[in-house]
Amino acid sequence: MARDPKRVFLPVMEGRNDAGRRGLASFGLLEIGIPLMVVWIGRGHIFKLLFELLSGGSMGIEGIIEEIMAVLDEKDVLREEALRLTREVIRLSGDAVKAVHRGDFESARKQLDEAREIVKKLREKLARHPDLYYTGYVQSAHQEYVEATLLLHYVLGEPFLGPKELGVPEADYALGIGDFIGELRRYFLRLLIDGDVEAAERVYGDMEGVYNALMRLGYPKGLVNVRGKQDQARHIVERTLEDLTRAKLSKALEEKLQKVLEVALEGDPEDEGE
Repeated sequence: MARDPKRVFLPVMEGRNDAGRRGLASFGLLEIGIPLMVVWIGRGHIFKLLFELLSGGSMGIEGIIEEIMAVLDEKDVLREEALRLTREVIRLSGDAVKAVHRGDFESARKQLDEAREIVKKLREKLARHPDLYYTGYVQSAHQEYVEATLLLHYVLGEPFLGPKELGVPEADYALGIGDFIGELRRYFLRLLIDGDVEAAERVYGDMEGVYNALMRLGYPKGLVNVRGKQDQARHIVERTLEDLTRAKLSKALEEKLQKVLEVALEGDPEDEGE
C-alpha cells in the first residue's frame, strides 16, 4: 500500500558543497537559484534526505570511516610488530641478567648488543606513532633492557650509560633503575653465599646510593610513574641491611668460635710438660 505523502519544506542554499548538490540531484530536487522549494516525499525517505542535506551526502561519513580504518590498519600492523620486538628485547635482557649472575660476561654483552639493535629498530618503526611508542609494553621492554645493562656495567666496574646512549626515554630509564636495585640484591646474596661478606657490604653501600638517587625523583605520576619502584626499592634495601647485619654477626661469632677451638686443640703447655 502506498504511503500518504507529507508536504515538506526544504531550503536549498546556494553554495552547498558538491556532495550535497549531488544528493539533491539524485532525487530530482535540485533547482539552483530557488531558495525554497516544496517537496512531496514519502515518510520513509525524509530522514535519509535530511541526513544527506546536512552531511553533504551519505558517502561523506563512509569516506571518513575509510580514512580512519586506513590509519588504524597501519597502527594495528605496527602494534603487532612492536609486540614481537618488545618480547624479544625482554627475552634477551633476561638472558643477559642470568649470564651476568653466572659470570658469563661475554654472553651477556652479546645479548645486550642484540637487544640494543632491536630497541633502535623499535624506536625507528614507531617514530611517527608516539601513541604506540609510549605504551606499557614498550616501556616494560625498555626497563628490562636498562636493568640488564646497568647490572653488567656495575659488575664489570664500567661507567653507566645514560638514556640517550641507550636510546630509551628518560622515564623508562628511571623505572629501570628501580629494577636494577633488585638485581643488586641478587648479586649481594650470591656474594653472601660465597662467604664474601666484605664484598657484599660494598654492594649494599652501592644499593643505598642508587636508592637515594632514585628517591630524588619526586615528579607526578603523569610524568614518571616511579613511586611504586621507590617503595619497592625501599623494602629491598631494608631487607638487604637485615641480611647483611645477620651475616656480619654470624661471621664474627664464627671467628670467635674458631679461635676458641684453636686454643682448645693446642692444649695447656703445662699439662704437656707433666
